[in-house]
Amino acid sequence: MPKISWKPGTMLFPLPPVMVTCGTMEKPNVLTIAWTGIVNSEPPMTYISVRPSRHSHKIIKESGEFVINISTLELAKACDYCGVKSGKNTDKFADMNLEIEPCKEVKAPMLVKAPVSLECKVQSVTSLGTHDMFMAEIVNVNVDDKYLEEDNYLALEKAGLLAFVHGRYYTLGRDLGAFGFSVDKTKENKTKPRKSKFLEVLKIEKQIKEGTEKIKEKRTSAPRTNRKDGERRPYPKREGGEKKAFGRRGEERRSYAKRSNEERKPYGRREGEERKPYGRDNAPKKEFHRSPFGKKRFNKEGQ
Repeated sequence: MPKISWKPGTMLFPLPPVMVTCGTMEKPNVLTIAWTGIVNSEPPMTYISVRPSRHSHKIIKESGEFVINISTLELAKACDYCGVKSGKNTDKFADMNLEIEPCKEVKAPMLVKAPVSLECKVQSVTSLGTHDMFMAEIVNVNVDDKYLEEDNYLALEKAGLLAFVHGRYYTLGRDLGAFGFSVDKTKENKTKPRKSKFLEVLKIEKQIKEGTEKIKEKRTSAPRTNRKDGERRPYPKREGGEKKAFGRRGEERRSYAKRSNEERKPYGRREGEERKPYGRDNAPKKEFHRSPFGKKRFNKEGQ
């Protein structure tokens, strides 16, 4: 089936939604950027493209420094929030409970919860049209040690890295193999791909959710009790063995069914009072008068 031709556009996906911090520890700011990447290996260089209208554009241009913080599943909500809110009138760090700490080579802070933070110094600024591209050198890399395994292997699959695809956020899937596995026939690449503990956590959460739904269905479909038809629920008994009946609020109530007719109090009248004959003929009559609007109205005596 032939492909459909579209007009030129920025249809390169997936992209890494990173959180870029700038400014100082006293006056920090953070924004979310998806247009970033690596442009050189030695020296290690990266870039970010920022609109001139963004509040962080002026800060980065004046300071010449910024920090790229890799986003994770834990930072997903904060990542989206920092991309739609402006730091001019909003404290993003307070709203999203983002903690920062100082860097070693730049004055800009880095996020504590980010697994990897790249300290960058701007080398050049290129105006491209809608965006300005800040070309920068990576002067230091900060890694959270909880993601380090044997032989200093950086297990970022534990962090639940994010990907940005056509306006939506996704988490990365399973490991397919190491670089060059298609041509390398060594035993190392023949082994099974490294399993992501993050995916295992998602699988466990799914099992818990399914189990909870099954329990709810079982409770709603099953009868409340296992009593046979016609079998009454026994009332709690006193110490002497007598049956104890409780009212709606828990207080003990009297049984009216076992009273004789003489003991029962006549309904609707006091003792010694005769029953009033009610009916259409004996009911008290109400006087009416007609209002100027044609509707019947009660007078004061008939109300």
